Amino acid sequence: MEKITGGVTAPKGFLAGGLHCGVRASQMKKDLAMIYSQTPCTAAAVYTQNKVYGAPITVTKNNIANGMAQAMICNSGNANTCNADGVEKAEAMCQMTAEALGLSPEDIIIASTGVIGAVLPLEPIAKGIKELAPQLTADGGALAAEAIMTTDTKAKEEAYTIEIGGKTVTIGAMAKGSGMIHPNMATMLGFLTTDAAITTPMLNKALKLAVDDTFNMVSVDGDTSTNDMVSIMANGMAENPMIEAEGAEFEAFLTVIKEICTSMAKKIAGDGEGATKLMECTVNGAPNTPLAKAIAKSIITSSLTKAAMFGADANWGRILCAIGYTEGDFQVDTISVDISSTKGSIHVCENGAGVAFDEEVAKNILLEEEIHIQVELNQGEGTATAWGCDLTYDYVKINGDYRT
Repeated sequence: MEKITGGVTAPKGFLAGGLHCGVRASQMKKDLAMIYSQTPCTAAAVYTQNKVYGAPITVTKNNIANGMAQAMICNSGNANTCNADGVEKAEAMCQMTAEALGLSPEDIIIASTGVIGAVLPLEPIAKGIKELAPQLTADGGALAAEAIMTTDTKAKEEAYTIEIGGKTVTIGAMAKGSGMIHPNMATMLGFLTTDAAITTPMLNKALKLAVDDTFNMVSVDGDTSTNDMVSIMANGMAENPMIEAEGAEFEAFLTVIKEICTSMAKKIAGDGEGATKLMECTVNGAPNTPLAKAIAKSIITSSLTKAAMFGADANWGRILCAIGYTEGDFQVDTISVDISSTKGSIHVCENGAGVAFDEEVAKNILLEEEIHIQVELNQGEGTATAWGCDLTYDYVKINGDYRT
């Protein structure tokens, strides 16, 4: 497996682009992104678990029910959620995209992100689609990644290659997400592309397995959004032997999908609204893996723990508190906790109780931009990692005036 440049256009046969069409008031911000495969793709997606969800999710589910797609259209600045005409407008966006690319509307994956409940204006989108389709290029992934951003401070893209069946297979990705991020998907959008030859059932299986351990282990603020979606299109242009069942080739493909999703998940967590630090929490020795996941999520979603990380305060009691209110059957008197960064590591808890440590050393460790919390339960083989960020003054400021 090798990391390369190129994002969603790194795999063979994919073109992409992004521009400002006018959904967002600021002409300095792109707000329309498109991805197109030169050949039909097998396709799969996972979605938010919020009962209130955007119209684009309804339309995408319908469109890829046959396991196929060939293009993606996404606007930022407006979520097209909680609108009476939302589905109608999402379908219209698919129709416009299909006409511009010479496809069927059912070939389109559609997504929207931004303000919830605002009426989506179709006129600028219609104009933008007509302008954007002819501009798609094999190096346009960065423009597309920029166009899906909302409160993100940086674009997020990734690409890897791997040998499968004697052929070089490439997987690319782009994502957005900064706030309204919580396990079981979030206000994040992720779009993966690959030139692998793989059936829809196996593509769907790989995506779900990867998302469970990556995107579903991210939290910024405890709010599960309405428009979350991670999709993948595979056009088969790598000409590897078709991946039709589990085995060595599927495992190789899954490994790189997990790697790319892990990288994107960490980028989302580290770019949380107002965040100054990425928090990574690993739980080992839990009675089982689901419980390890629950404990790791509990720690990185704890507002008090997040605030302590912002203040570089090694308040380990908040970590133990978050562990303690996690649902499940486990003991607390065997738990140990370590906190580390590039400045070193410090042991703060042993057998569920505090140990003496140097507060100044701890503070220097916590002043770094990436903080690791290591929890050992000593009660089994369960292990999991979750990602989050600190809670800062700027988070409240960003969300206090988000619409204005």
